[in-house]
Amino acid sequence: MVALQGSNGKESELSQWQADLKRREADIKRREEALKSAGVPMEDKNWPPFFPIIHHDIANEIPANAQRLQYLAFASWLGIVLCLVWNFIAVTVCWIRGGDSKLFFLATIYGMLGVPLSYLMWYRPLYRAMRTDSAFSFGWFFLCYMLHIGFCIIAAIAPPIVFRGKSLTGILAAIDTFSDHALVGILYFVGFALFSLETVVSIWVLQLWVLYLNG
Repeated sequence: MVALQGSNGKESELSQWQADLKRREADIKRREEALKSAGVPMEDKNWPPFFPIIHHDIANEIPANAQRLQYLAFASWLGIVLCLVWNFIAVTVCWIRGGDSKLFFLATIYGMLGVPLSYLMWYRPLYRAMRTDSAFSFGWFFLCYMLHIGFCIIAAIAPPIVFRGKSLTGILAAIDTFSDHALVGILYFVGFALFSLETVVSIWVLQLWVLYLNG
């Protein structure tokens, strides 16, 4: 009898838990429907496909006449990510070959801050501006993107301002390191090419953005 009562008690708790779960699911569904009816877009994380961390759907959310610009801006963002990752690799090799440890520290900061900040400060505002036609988002994108282009130009040159410029894989740093270590120099020359290409693509994005606003 005691065992039967215990079994009934567990079944009752399970039924109560299932009912509570259904109520929560229904509540979440009602909230989602309310947001949709109010015109608030639902942003499910869908990129990258293998480990979604951001919402990104140019084909379905960006107007057709702006998709070329948005895709190019996306390529620009992926480009700066590649530049910073390669910069970290090259500077790490330079550090292993006897370079200053502060170079490695700076390259790490560039990568850890540059990747998320580039997304939050200029790519995401442009994406939002294209969806909502927000003047503020357009203005914020322009301001931050100019800073981005300025950084790319400085990185491609790597002037000897901080630690002889070797924390960035620009042309001056590449020439300097090549005379000491050929492998490090080659890595730096590749970094220079990447930052130069990123600068060109970024200027192209800015030109298309101006044409879009004037069109």
